[in-house]
Amino acid sequence: MLYLFNSAGHPYRASGPSLFELGPAEPVAFDNTVNGGRWIEAVWRTDDGVLYGWYHHEPAGLCPGTTLTAPKIGAVRSEDKGATWVDLGFVLEARPGTLRCDAKNGFCAGGHGDFCVFLDPEQRYLYFLFGNYAGDVEEQGVAVARMEWGRRDAPVGHVWKWCQGERTEPGVGGRVTPVFGALSAWEREDCDAFWGPSVHWNTYLQQYVMLLNRARGAGWIQEGIYVSFSADLADPRSWSQPLKVLDGGAWYPQVMGLDDGLKGTDKLAGRRARFFMGGVSEYEIEFSH
Repeated sequence: MLYLFNSAGHPYRASGPSLFELGPAEPVAFDNTVNGGRWIEAVWRTDDGVLYGWYHHEPAGLCPGTTLTAPKIGAVRSEDKGATWVDLGFVLEARPGTLRCDAKNGFCAGGHGDFCVFLDPEQRYLYFLFGNYAGDVEEQGVAVARMEWGRRDAPVGHVWKWCQGERTEPGVGGRVTPVFGALSAWEREDCDAFWGPSVHWNTYLQQYVMLLNRARGAGWIQEGIYVSFSADLADPRSWSQPLKVLDGGAWYPQVMGLDDGLKGTDKLAGRRARFFMGGVSEYEIEFSH
């Protein structure tokens, strides 16, 4: 059975025998409430059936008189395949003093969000790749953090950001060095930056593949969709320079694996996969060497 999660300010779960045979999406339940929207953007299932999830939270009321927010990333846990969730707390937040209520991009005054996660093959570390919209322009862009997988049931305080070649900055409040830095700061009307990474392991390429948005201008105008490759999750510097896949497009590019004999997901694909933008798939994507 395939379980698929979508979010629109609140997460929903659909299930069915395949991607093409899903039932209706039903809202999930949490054991708490938060001030603002919550989007489950990544999940990982353990061998014993426990499902861990991570959500993008957009707090309300940070910049009165505006629609601006500053997202942060929280963790949740489910023992019923994602129908109900226990909140484990926030694990990634921007450093204090970086809120910019004068930001002109139309959405974010700072924060961390729009992310994906990936567990390494040894199941030692869980990696986060996320958008950093806060701080000096040198800090902004797509950043990386990681957590020891054994800390997943009590993750707060155990996520560490990559900064200047080290993983010594705390997930909540620490600094970052971006893998792909912003070309023009997020708070500017002419912002120009990559964001929204989606990573999968590609069995055909034998590499990790990252799909990215690139925003250019207020309203996060979609300049294009890009792709980057890496053979080593542990080395943030190993990601290749992003190459454009297509002009324009819609937010949130990702894939779902399709190859015969492969239980494809958004984290596992082969040579051929369904290509999604904005939660909708009208095309397949084919990878080649």
